[in-house]
Amino acid sequence: MPDTNPPEFQPSPPPAWVGDVTRVPYWVYRDKDLLKTEQERVFEGPVWNFLCLESEIANSGDWRATLVGQMPVVVVRDTGGSIAAFENRCAHRGALICLDNAGSDAKDFQCVYHAWRYDLRGNLKSVAFQRGVNGKGGMAADFRVEDHGPRKLRTTTLCGLVFGTFHDDTPGIESFMGSDVLTGFKRVVADRQIEIIGRFVEVLPNNWKMYAENVRDSYHASLLHLFFATFRINRLSQGGGLTVSPNGGCSVSSTFAPTEADDKAYSGMRSVDDDYKLEDASLIDVVDEHPDRIRQHIVTVFPNFVVQKTQNAMALRFFTPSGIDRTNLEWIYFGYADDTPEMRKRRLRHLNLGGPAGFVSMEDGCVGGFVERGIATAEDAASIVAMGGAGIESQPTRATEAAVRGFWSLWRRMVGV
Repeated sequence: MPDTNPPEFQPSPPPAWVGDVTRVPYWVYRDKDLLKTEQERVFEGPVWNFLCLESEIANSGDWRATLVGQMPVVVVRDTGGSIAAFENRCAHRGALICLDNAGSDAKDFQCVYHAWRYDLRGNLKSVAFQRGVNGKGGMAADFRVEDHGPRKLRTTTLCGLVFGTFHDDTPGIESFMGSDVLTGFKRVVADRQIEIIGRFVEVLPNNWKMYAENVRDSYHASLLHLFFATFRINRLSQGGGLTVSPNGGCSVSSTFAPTEADDKAYSGMRSVDDDYKLEDASLIDVVDEHPDRIRQHIVTVFPNFVVQKTQNAMALRFFTPSGIDRTNLEWIYFGYADDTPEMRKRRLRHLNLGGPAGFVSMEDGCVGGFVERGIATAEDAASIVAMGGAGIESQPTRATEAAVRGFWSLWRRMVGV
């Protein structure tokens, strides 16, 4: 008799990465097996995942649902005032424990499917009909609720933001970011209480790693974003530089306010048209809130988190994969709690620069899709990431892809390719 049993499925190993991080093979964006590997080794690996703002869970029983990679997670303030985070998955049949995006005044959580109940730290506390009905059915006598429950994260806070990790060996978040990047991070969010003034989610038509590259790529800004160059917000001739953390995965890109010399250096560029004028100049009317002349400041934290300040608009960006070629990008705009009414209005006006229809960010929302379409049959080819050399060191220029190479350096170490 012939063997009629189908062979056991074995996923094919990913192609080899040939060369260094100046050549990024296109298969890393298109290999479906990588999503599972990235979930296990990156998002659930020794990294700090952004979860929420402390202000979103200010009181006992306040909670918010979020994602760690593709894993649904709940972060909550417990009755003792500490912060807990756990997988948003019932231990029984796998349904979501929390169905809404957020809530308050929770005493516990109960799965809607079969009413398994969890406390505010994610511990299973009771099972409906555990002893059966009228002496019949129910769970086995040796079933112990304390032996079952969702996975839990270790949490930490930094400047009012909450982060979590599943990995025991994740270093402290300050060490993970590195001292220089930490300084850049604190420039925006430290010392003053922040509050959310707007948020939304957009869907990007590309692999999540393309966006991780994009936010670290400081040299495309004045070429792709015509609004930046035309209205002197970000031209590559303006002063600034790039700081990369020792682990390669975190970075700070800074752009100084323009000078007359910068404008002369940029004359003749195809991306500049000085004849264009704004009907309402208040859209870019900026007030310097720091003595360092930095007008655009973008901080990345590996793998998928960004803090930015452009003019007087401030935002957090948090992006997660929803498939091999789809990425959910959440924007959280914020201001300082002690903003004057005039500054708050200015921040809201400047928010028009960002987001899916922003005068700047709309190009970022589609360019990843252009790459996806361009590499449709190019798995054996590779991109060229050699601007500014081959290293991942900090540089006193934004004409470099050092932070992009830093991302891939850390990603390769974690994924093992």
